[in-house]
Amino acid sequence: MIKIKQVVLILVIAVLPLSARGGEAEDMWPSDSVVVKRPNYQQLHGLFAAQTALYAGSLYGLSKAWYKNPLVRFGVADDTHEWKQLDKVGHLYTSFQISRHTAQMYSWTGITRKQAVIYGAISGFFFQTPIEILDGFSSDYGFSPGDMVANLAGPALYAGQVLLWDEIRIQPKFSFHYTSLAEQRPGLLGNNKAERWLKDYNGQTYWFSWSPRTFFPGSAWPAWLCISTGYGIQDMVAGETDKSIERGFRPYRQYYLSLDVDLTKIKTRNKFVRTVGFLFNTLKVPAPALEFNRNGLAFRPFYF
Repeated sequence: MIKIKQVVLILVIAVLPLSARGGEAEDMWPSDSVVVKRPNYQQLHGLFAAQTALYAGSLYGLSKAWYKNPLVRFGVADDTHEWKQLDKVGHLYTSFQISRHTAQMYSWTGITRKQAVIYGAISGFFFQTPIEILDGFSSDYGFSPGDMVANLAGPALYAGQVLLWDEIRIQPKFSFHYTSLAEQRPGLLGNNKAERWLKDYNGQTYWFSWSPRTFFPGSAWPAWLCISTGYGIQDMVAGETDKSIERGFRPYRQYYLSLDVDLTKIKTRNKFVRTVGFLFNTLKVPAPALEFNRNGLAFRPFYF
């Protein structure tokens, strides 16, 4: 399960680009194929130190606030059958976005694009790993091999695209809407609105957005306009399907087809607008969508 402590980390990472270089967030860094100036090692070492201190402090705080029960002997918990694997997509999304943001910060130190991408991907994976290890020593959770695979898949998806295509062509994104199901089990799905967008999987949708223009450069399709496929679940009031059925619900999967906007492809010279576009490109733009589920096809005129 993607937990609040992981969201805390990605939110901290997400706001760092705003202050790291005066609010400027551009996908620009030195190319590996040209002669570049010497990296700013002082800035690079400072970033390493800040990242290490930030993460160590976050882990310490989370270990005190989240793991309230005494640690136990390391144990493994196979939770791949829970939440119809939506939580695993959430882990992929989180590690991808951490990789993307940290790679952007490393690029400002003057290192090459390849180095920044690799450092970012390593950060995306290792920012998640100690949390999973702590889970292994917790009586409430247990180490999840499925989570670790998803934590590795996110950085691999990020680094693989940039190293292969020199750009991100497939963007993992997120959207959420409130559901009445949280009222059935508020302790599990959220006691208030702030908790529900983190805990109520019925309202979460994970998307993969891509623009045909990136795969067919000669086409007239706008580079910023994307086709987006989404995945969600419904009627899950417990992690296990059978337990949801016992409570009178019939859980099912939802698949979506919609349009989206790549905010980083909108042309502008305004640095603030570029920064906002870079940060908010983690979210799916609200738009009409087609939903496919076990009951057939449905049209959503405005879905988020």
